[in-house]
Amino acid sequence: MPTTRRHEPDACSFLDTDHRHVKKMFKAYGELAESHAASSEQKKRELANEICMELTVHTRIEEEIFYPALRAALKETDLLDEAEVEHASAKELIAQIQDATEIDRKFDAKVIVLGEYIDHHVKEERNEMFVKARAARGLDLVAMREQLAQRKEELMEEMGAMA
Repeated sequence: MPTTRRHEPDACSFLDTDHRHVKKMFKAYGELAESHAASSEQKKRELANEICMELTVHTRIEEEIFYPALRAALKETDLLDEAEVEHASAKELIAQIQDATEIDRKFDAKVIVLGEYIDHHVKEERNEMFVKARAARGLDLVAMREQLAQRKEELMEEMGAMA
């Protein structure tokens, strides 16, 4: 009997819901950046902060729960090594965005490049990592979904956000 039942939401579908949510925020940011309206500066800051918070929480739950479980279940871990390097690059940009004092073209560029990094990362997770995770033996992705959801809620509360 397989431990992961395709019809039930699993860890991969949970993480992918996060991916889609953040992608929508990046799209909204891009539209604000294109408008060049002075009134959009505050909105851009708020949206950038929300993006950074969501990504910070998302990378933490992947690094604390999902990646270690995959590392233990898979023979080939190159994808995980790449994902962790991509997370490190994203964290550097997130720090620069959060530390920025001005909302200027460089700020916009950092948010847009972060979006491109994340888009690339998501495609690799969706097309390669999730496929391998679902095929792995002994990995209960349905139970892991609950762990991820609980940890995400804790982290969002710690960061002062609504889960």
